[in-house]
Amino acid sequence: MAKQGISQAGLLGLALLAGAAQADTDADGFTNPLDQLQFNPSLDQREFERSTLSALNVYDPWESWNRRVYHFNYRFDEWVFLPLVNGYRYVTPRLVRSGVSNFFGNLGDVPNLLNSLLQLKGKRSLQTTGRLLLNTTVGVAGLWDPASRLGLPRQSEDFGQTLGFYGVPDGPYVMLPLLGPSNLRDTGGKVFDFAAESQINYLNMSETSSEHPEITGLRVVDLRHSTNLRYGQLNSPFEYEKIRYVYREARKLQIAE
Repeated sequence: MAKQGISQAGLLGLALLAGAAQADTDADGFTNPLDQLQFNPSLDQREFERSTLSALNVYDPWESWNRRVYHFNYRFDEWVFLPLVNGYRYVTPRLVRSGVSNFFGNLGDVPNLLNSLLQLKGKRSLQTTGRLLLNTTVGVAGLWDPASRLGLPRQSEDFGQTLGFYGVPDGPYVMLPLLGPSNLRDTGGKVFDFAAESQINYLNMSETSSEHPEITGLRVVDLRHSTNLRYGQLNSPFEYEKIRYVYREARKLQIAE
């Protein structure tokens, strides 16, 4: 009986050893995959500290005020904007939402074209002109977007990018009420783009919107619907700093393209 118990124990031990050997081998045949990892010794604590300081090194002299606006935007988003957007998505079919976004996107191609011309981007200006002509006619005033299907995607250009193209510095970081992250240069650019679109009055929309403010309201809801940023989605106590840093770096890339 004792010999039988020892024999069973031995078999169990062999099984455990075999299982451990199998566990060390991945399905793709590599044994101990962690042993294959190679670390760059230069990426030490100092490198981490330098990258962290770079993220924090954003000119933000109005930080105290900007943080208040950030928290206002956070609560307004939570209590007003997102319920409106969710309601809009609930009562409006996807096809209609897509048409609304296309229509307002077609209007937005007007300042895109103007700023492409100001930045002397000939190819992009021709592409945006083609988009406007094609989407306004074949796309029925922009409700559809056949231009993108034909290889003419929307290219976003604003006056803030135009100013940056000519070397105007971004200036202090600004958190705008409702509109979100910006800087002094880009804030002035938003004012210019709005004024230019109003003066051009493409498809008579500026005049019509002044007579029917619900169109402006729909445009605001559509803009929030199509903007992916959600306050709090980073799940970090340093979300303000992250948004500030990402905005600055994204604008650098947009100006450089």
